[in-house]
Amino acid sequence: MCGISGIIRKSGRPIVAEEIKAINNLAGHRGPDAEGYFLKGNFAMGHRRLAILDLTSAGNQPMTWHDRYTIVYNGEIYNYVELRDELTASGYRFTTETDTEVILAAYDKWGRACVSRFNGMWAFALYDHGQEHVFCSRDRFGIKPFYYADNAEDFVFCSEIKQALASFDRNVVNLPVLLDYLVLGLSEQSSETFFANVHSLPGGCNLVYDMSAHRFVISRYYELQPDQALRNADDVTAIAEYRQLLEDSVRLRLRSDVRVGVCLSGGLDSSSIAAIAASRNAAVRAPPIAAITAASTNPKNDESAYAELVARKAGLDLNLCTPTTEDFVNSIEEVVRIQEEPFSGPSLVMQYYVFRKARELSCKVMLDGQGGDETLLGYERYYPSYVCSLSPASAVVGLLRSAQNSGLSTWRTLSYMLYFLSAGSRERYLRRRNRFLKEEYLNGVSWAWLTELSKAYRDIVQLQRLEITQTQLPHLLRYEDRNSMAHSIESRLPFLDYRLVEMAISLSGNLKIRDGWTKYILRASTENILPSKVSWRKIKFGFEAPANDWLRDHRHEMQRAIDNSALIGEIAMNTSGLGATSTWVLYLIALWESVYDVQIS
Repeated sequence: MCGISGIIRKSGRPIVAEEIKAINNLAGHRGPDAEGYFLKGNFAMGHRRLAILDLTSAGNQPMTWHDRYTIVYNGEIYNYVELRDELTASGYRFTTETDTEVILAAYDKWGRACVSRFNGMWAFALYDHGQEHVFCSRDRFGIKPFYYADNAEDFVFCSEIKQALASFDRNVVNLPVLLDYLVLGLSEQSSETFFANVHSLPGGCNLVYDMSAHRFVISRYYELQPDQALRNADDVTAIAEYRQLLEDSVRLRLRSDVRVGVCLSGGLDSSSIAAIAASRNAAVRAPPIAAITAASTNPKNDESAYAELVARKAGLDLNLCTPTTEDFVNSIEEVVRIQEEPFSGPSLVMQYYVFRKARELSCKVMLDGQGGDETLLGYERYYPSYVCSLSPASAVVGLLRSAQNSGLSTWRTLSYMLYFLSAGSRERYLRRRNRFLKEEYLNGVSWAWLTELSKAYRDIVQLQRLEITQTQLPHLLRYEDRNSMAHSIESRLPFLDYRLVEMAISLSGNLKIRDGWTKYILRASTENILPSKVSWRKIKFGFEAPANDWLRDHRHEMQRAIDNSALIGEIAMNTSGLGATSTWVLYLIALWESVYDVQIS
């Protein structure tokens, strides 16, 4: 896990070392263990290393292979051992124990198709000396970031937005993206970012830059498609295969030359990962794995008791952190700076403190449960899609069971169906909630997205593909990457092993939600290793912050920031007396504007 950067100067004017060092060091927190540079005339690449595999200097980057290819790379190829064995059998020889060298050899053997053989997370730029091309790639689901800016003088690529911003005189807001975030809650549905002229390479895509013509082409190498053969799998077979794949995913993600810990909220996803990791750890008689949970100061949404149950049963070394209102106030501006773009709720601050605790414990790698909800229909808002998938005769029973085995009442479930299945109802509600916006800006929101979302709710597979690739998972991955890397921690996500994701979306809806139980197949496949109070708990939180307490105590400072925001003053009218959700979102925009000195135009 590292930070990468690169500059291609279109005029041909040479790049001096200080230029690439300046943008590379903006991501120094991503790689405190080493830094390196490659310069060739009008082309330069930089790298900041977080050493995880082969801790010797042989693993430093940029890494050059036989004077033919040079790479800067951020991520982990978890099946690098198996790929190295396959390449060795074909005559390749390796001088390091890194996955970086495996990528270079794989590119030499299979060309750009090599990425389809990788099981992992990655964002890299590989310079092909012979072809004068820079081959860039991002992993299937976009776990690792890859940003670029293309202007008249330079093409810049990097791991974080702040590196790309260094190539502009001013930081200008991308107003359509901001409005969609403010009103619709969408922020990663396209390649555009909150900053004008800074783009994100979508997950599952390659970018090839032709250095002779100074043109680049983006192409998709991966599409998430269901396997129809799995849709009719019987329960016993499906549960056994899912458990086997999940265990193998965890096994691969435990490969490390540094200490590995787990993020443990006490919810089903993180608890399953923690229990499997602890079991594998115990099998080799290793010391207990450190598990870290964030406890809420409000008993109503504190999950630490569930985390303690899991830790006792699995034999984990549990460590708690309990962020207070004072911690929130002291860290919120730093979290905004780290995240680079506005985010969702205060719970992100809880995650920030979990990774800070990991750094204190010298856990350089942390396993986390991100992706379980999106792949197995874990959110309560998925119930409308589940009920729609049932026959008319079963729909009423499904509706009643959904209320019985979740935190929703029957009436609330019905209201969810009305809201999520009707684009018109959803638009009317959102227009009312955001009527503080000036009309021209409210009309500028991408309302067509609501029609797309409503259609998706009538088809579980379509809904999952949308949530995984555009509307839900991408922004969660950004939060995870920034919070972990701010503390020089590598976060690994077993639920996003592509094999597991493909199996999950292929299964029948009855194995994902059954009798109202979300994530049924995960509950059934891990109930023998988890306390029953965790396996079959109905209400989910997930490092949830005591948001009401924090926002109530900080309300006056939030309103002051909103009132002082030139950006909000441009798009909104009276912003006093708004609800908590709107106030929070506007406050984040105001903080982001201040931290990054964002201009309207």
